[in-house]
Amino acid sequence: MGVPAFFRWLSRKYPSIIVHCVEEKGKECNGVRIPVDTTKPNPNEVEFDNLYLDMNGIIHPCTHPEDKPAPKNEDEMMVAIFEYIDRLFNIVRPRRVLYMAIDGVAPRAKMNQQRSRRFRASKEGVELVEEKSRVREEVLQKGGYLPPEEIKERFDSNCITPGTEFMDNLAHCLRYYVAERLTNDPGWKNIVVFLSDASVPGEGEHKIMDFIRRQRAQPNHDPNTHHCLCGADADLIMLGLATHEPNFTIIREEFKPNKPRPCGLCGQTGHEIKDCQGMPREKQGQHDEFANTMPTAEQEFIFIRLCVLREYLARELTMASLPFPFDFERSVDDWVFMCFFVGNDFLPHLPSLEIREGAIDRLVRIYKDVVHKTGGYLTQNGYVNLERVEMIMQAVGVAEDNIFKKRKEDEENFKRRNKEKRKRMKAEQQGPAYLTTGQFAPHALGRRDRPEAVQNARHQACDMRMQSNMNAAQSLKAMMKNGGNSSAGPSDSADSRGVKRKADDSDSEPEPEDNVRLWEEGWKQRYYKNKFDVDASDEDFRRKVVQSYVEGLCWVLRYYYQGCASWKWYFPFHYAPFASDFKDIKDMFSDFEKNTKPFKPLEQLMGVFPAASGNFLPPTWRNLMSSPDSSIIDFYPDDFAIDLNGKKYAWQGVALLPFVDERRLRAALADVYPDLTPEEKRRNSLGSDVLFLGKSHPLFDFIHELYRTESNEDTEIPAELCHGIQGRLNLDDNPILPDNTVRSPVPMLRDISQNTAIGVKFKDPQYPDGFVFKAVLLPGAKIPSKVLKPEDWVRGNGQSWRPQLGFNPNRQQAHLDQSGFRALGHNLNRSQQGGGQYSSTPPPSSYNQGGYRPSHSGGHQSFQRKTHTQTHTDVMQGLIFALLSV
Repeated sequence: MGVPAFFRWLSRKYPSIIVHCVEEKGKECNGVRIPVDTTKPNPNEVEFDNLYLDMNGIIHPCTHPEDKPAPKNEDEMMVAIFEYIDRLFNIVRPRRVLYMAIDGVAPRAKMNQQRSRRFRASKEGVELVEEKSRVREEVLQKGGYLPPEEIKERFDSNCITPGTEFMDNLAHCLRYYVAERLTNDPGWKNIVVFLSDASVPGEGEHKIMDFIRRQRAQPNHDPNTHHCLCGADADLIMLGLATHEPNFTIIREEFKPNKPRPCGLCGQTGHEIKDCQGMPREKQGQHDEFANTMPTAEQEFIFIRLCVLREYLARELTMASLPFPFDFERSVDDWVFMCFFVGNDFLPHLPSLEIREGAIDRLVRIYKDVVHKTGGYLTQNGYVNLERVEMIMQAVGVAEDNIFKKRKEDEENFKRRNKEKRKRMKAEQQGPAYLTTGQFAPHALGRRDRPEAVQNARHQACDMRMQSNMNAAQSLKAMMKNGGNSSAGPSDSADSRGVKRKADDSDSEPEPEDNVRLWEEGWKQRYYKNKFDVDASDEDFRRKVVQSYVEGLCWVLRYYYQGCASWKWYFPFHYAPFASDFKDIKDMFSDFEKNTKPFKPLEQLMGVFPAASGNFLPPTWRNLMSSPDSSIIDFYPDDFAIDLNGKKYAWQGVALLPFVDERRLRAALADVYPDLTPEEKRRNSLGSDVLFLGKSHPLFDFIHELYRTESNEDTEIPAELCHGIQGRLNLDDNPILPDNTVRSPVPMLRDISQNTAIGVKFKDPQYPDGFVFKAVLLPGAKIPSKVLKPEDWVRGNGQSWRPQLGFNPNRQQAHLDQSGFRALGHNLNRSQQGGGQYSSTPPPSSYNQGGYRPSHSGGHQSFQRKTHTQTHTDVMQGLIFALLSV
């Protein structure tokens, strides 16, 4: 979901949904690594049944990481992916299913976003090379030093797209990895592994959702299955809520902003390429032993508990005195639907709705006001009631003018506060002219650095008097230059007299030109003229844009709840209409075209790749991207405009790329299809999911018998042998079979000579056309115990309440006796060497508060503010010290 701010907004508004993962680490004994025993109970005090991996969220950080050195080659990338999966498996420890889904060919609605991302990545790569070359030349001309330029082949992340050799190799490597773990890891012996590689159409997370909804519609599905889905996209939260499964948890990396990145020229941190001065590299470590290493910290993981989010939403969405029965599950679906208005991967967000401005809260307030008049809910089972949606949109439209004016006012206030903050910081850095120096200079309490001792007090006093006299003389000169006006202040002293202010010191920063000016009268006319090049009076065009957007809303909701309604539909504009334009939309949409088919992998590459990434395509196909005689050369511009659209950064803007005409593309490809080699034809075909399991699984003998009898017909899985999972099995063309050696595709890893795993093609349960998956809690589903307390809603009521930590509501709190607190205090004293010291061992209550701590510095008692993280770290260190002391 293209909403970077959504998770930040959600975690701040509903903080109890976040639980930090407890991760058990492997050990080393005499140089031998001992892996974690995942057969043991989960250290997070919860047992998960199914783990689903949205693999693209794993592939990207493992192939081109931002916070550590990149792998040297493709083999190292594969090993990094294996290790990442191992780590997730160790944290979650699924007991039934591991489902790995790689993005396959996407619907056209998604391909437009993929096209924009890949063209941007190519454009930014070219600009980065040019900037590096320019800055390098400037630095060397000024006499700076830069390390020799490495001739290194740049990894093109665009290869992480279905149809490339890289993705084909990844699927091969993952088959080996699964067979190796099923054979040798005891924690895997009873689970079923599903691999849906890039040859299977559909986005990874939506293939996972399709699996879940098709299984829960089967009579043998366990309604209390505990699902855990790994991925960082915000839309996973929406998809998890859309399943209406009571036990659904998301695991993702904890977001830590502002990580230092090394300069691309000199390799040092603390500045960007444009600011590089070519300074000599500082020694890293006493003997420079840390040279050529990037300081890294292992990324931690967090759980997002959707059952707790459902508790929050129950409180937020419950409405009294409705003219119809209140249904919480339906209101959750409406909340998911309203979130689409602030942004998603398939539609641009409405101009008046921004998450950072509280757009979702505003929509909920309007929804609760309007729903009394609508006569019912906005959605049901993924289908939209447009008449009721229009009432919501018109209510938003009434406030649009004020929203735009308030946005401008907030921006101006923000700039003013920043301006004042910069002035204040500058004044603090300069300091008044009469401040003393050396031993007599003021120092912050608790500082580790000590002031230098004064060698000669009389000389120091003399220097202070001389400095004061010089400042007084400069102030007098400045006053005389100003015609006797003494209001120039300290800033007009020696450092700045007669010097023109530099552009960098200007209070106003250059901003992108905004020709629309939504905060001024006539904003709608200017918007349509600038963005669509039509007059706002052109009602037919405006209705066409609104109709396409309405179709988009219906398509997205259907995609989330029922699957892909149309593989070929897409929103054919770069910008959204206004909420006030949603008039008479009831009859704007009826249904989507039936029986549409996805692109083939190589066709999608032609639809989303820029010409610079054409090396991943066959030669004659590549030629269509670059030859001036190509009939589709206009699909591949070398350069294109990026409309900031009121934003500050280029990545937030709109890439104005031409949309691909499917008919023209297919007509052009018809001439080059005969040029494909047998290997390229294989990569261009659509595949199927593969199911793997080990020798100890109850279903093993059943599958082994299918291969023995060479059964060529689809065979139903006996649900009683596979935790109620159903589907159809068919023999794999290149199967992994027990007692057959599995060759390692990675040279640094060993072959599996005694393989005990088996693999077979798998197809989800099929349903007739028109079947509707019900968005309801299933019979027999047990709602998890409540986590939230009244104190989550009523602040400052004086009641003592400790929040639940982790998944276990009955977790015993750890306690220390007095000897433990003395040891803890001793450890904290040691950690404060060089700063403020404790005068005595603090009482236990001071650790429970996590707030202020007493310290002594220079004979005067003071208080230092201590952050929650510092308190937590100190307490944990103290606990460890106390335990080691026993």
